[in-house]
Amino acid sequence: MRSDDSGRDPVRTATLEAFADTIIPGERRGPDDRAVAGAASGGGAVASGAIDLLEDPAGGLAEGLDALAMSLNAYAADYAADRGVPLDDDLPPFVALPFEHRSALVGELTAPDHPEKQMWVGLALFSNMAFDSAAHLSTPEALAAGHPGLLSIGYARPDDDGLYRFPSFSYGRQLADVHPDTSPTGSLA
Repeated sequence: MRSDDSGRDPVRTATLEAFADTIIPGERRGPDDRAVAGAASGGGAVASGAIDLLEDPAGGLAEGLDALAMSLNAYAADYAADRGVPLDDDLPPFVALPFEHRSALVGELTAPDHPEKQMWVGLALFSNMAFDSAAHLSTPEALAAGHPGLLSIGYARPDDDGLYRFPSFSYGRQLADVHPDTSPTGSLA
């Protein structure tokens, strides 16, 4: 695998995409997509920007992604060898695992008794955050761009001016009176 136009290491990217896709599956981006297994319809964690979120230095995982991808591939190679699962040598081992085996391996890595559970759970949480909160994007911009996770969970769209107003209370009733110093935009004056 060669570097792509983004300058990202394609082995690392494919491995991390395959992990994210295991957490929140989505449909393949094309017939040659191997990182996304196509285990679900619609966009999953990868289409929601999991790699962009993981690589954001503000998240604290970016510097460790090379090591995580290498470790994940080592675990995948051992997993496949132990179970007699054939792997395509042209792909990183985790990417080459069939989806059900990816899922089983992630289950092992995130199990309460796994010594490295914290880092694998962290990677899973970031994959999930890309889908269900678009933490790396402006919410109105993500919705305007058709972010698959936010749309899938029914995240409310802002009004035409980009502000959120809820004509009926989200809990079905008013929980508190509006503070008297609240401005028309919803901020405290």
